[in-house]
Amino acid sequence: MTYEIELKFPIPDLTVVRDWLRGANGQMLEIVDQRDDYFQHPSRDFRETGEALRLRHEGAASWITYKGPVLDRAVKTRREIELPLGETARSGPAWTELLQLLGFQPVASVRKRRESWQVLWEGEPMTIALDDVQGVGTYVEFERIATDDTRDLARQAVLAAAHAAGLTTPESRSYLRMLLEARVVSG
Repeated sequence: MTYEIELKFPIPDLTVVRDWLRGANGQMLEIVDQRDDYFQHPSRDFRETGEALRLRHEGAASWITYKGPVLDRAVKTRREIELPLGETARSGPAWTELLQLLGFQPVASVRKRRESWQVLWEGEPMTIALDDVQGVGTYVEFERIATDDTRDLARQAVLAAAHAAGLTTPESRSYLRMLLEARVVSG
């Protein structure tokens, strides 16, 4: 099984994290605009189960991702299955239509500009994303993908990297949840 191990932190000035990444010999990989379209399951409430189903669009490419319930809240750990859908600029709406025909309902779209970095941490690559999320704010995410055998090591590495960057107060809510809560407050 594959797990996403991540910690996310609000940060008003991404320059501070960029400086830390450069000092840690981080490599900037890319800057992309992403749109994540989230869907609600037809017979179980993902808000209650902690699951998520999304279509991610980045340029002409798309992925479908299932995220399982959170297994560890201190360092967000959850099962993740992500499948590429390939070049879907023309077929993107068809994937949404397919999901809706199967009973899934659109919830919201999260739009962000993501600056991806990679750092070699404790001998293994770690992805660090600097996100500017529309309607939510700016965040940094520390992430490792792990298996059953490497979950504990990945968890420790994510905690250590965040601590080394001087970040101590993680945000446990997803971008989707924060966006929906912000809409309720402003609406």
